[in-house]
Amino acid sequence: MVAQHTGTDRLSVIITVADRMWRGFFINWLAASPLLVNPVRASLMRLYGIRTTTNGIRPGCYFAGRDVVIGAGTFVNYRCFFDGSAPIRIGRKCGIGMEVLFCTSTHIMGSATERAGHVNPQPITVGDGCWIGARSVILPGVTIGDGCVIGAGAVVNKDCAANGMYTGVPARRTKELPVEV
Repeated sequence: MVAQHTGTDRLSVIITVADRMWRGFFINWLAASPLLVNPVRASLMRLYGIRTTTNGIRPGCYFAGRDVVIGAGTFVNYRCFFDGSAPIRIGRKCGIGMEVLFCTSTHIMGSATERAGHVNPQPITVGDGCWIGARSVILPGVTIGDGCVIGAGAVVNKDCAANGMYTGVPARRTKELPVEV
């Protein structure tokens, strides 16, 4: 039996494809260009629907969706990747190193014939004042508490309690950081 598609289904597909094309051009090509200054880049991202109150987003960043919030005073370095499968929330006054990957998509474990089962998107939250080192990977469902430092190259697969340094693969709390008021 052949599935019948309604006009609404077709319209939904057309809208999805158009949004991906628009995002590809407008955000991941034009706004990501090194020819733009940071305030212009941030303005284009706001027009697209990314909620950022900072102008500190460097060239080459890739946004796979609109549901991203970046707080005031946060700096996002070159070529970071923001998966768009679930919301990403980054707090105020954070420092995000080069090529950090925020991966919100994962799969439910499938059978032996197809281990990557249904997609199971999960949000990522980064608290205020965090520093995430270059080429770190933040995996789905993770919350990083306020004031954390994530060492360069760390793979964060579990929540990080506030004011700690997390390093390694997988990331583990390796140091208590002072809390200043």
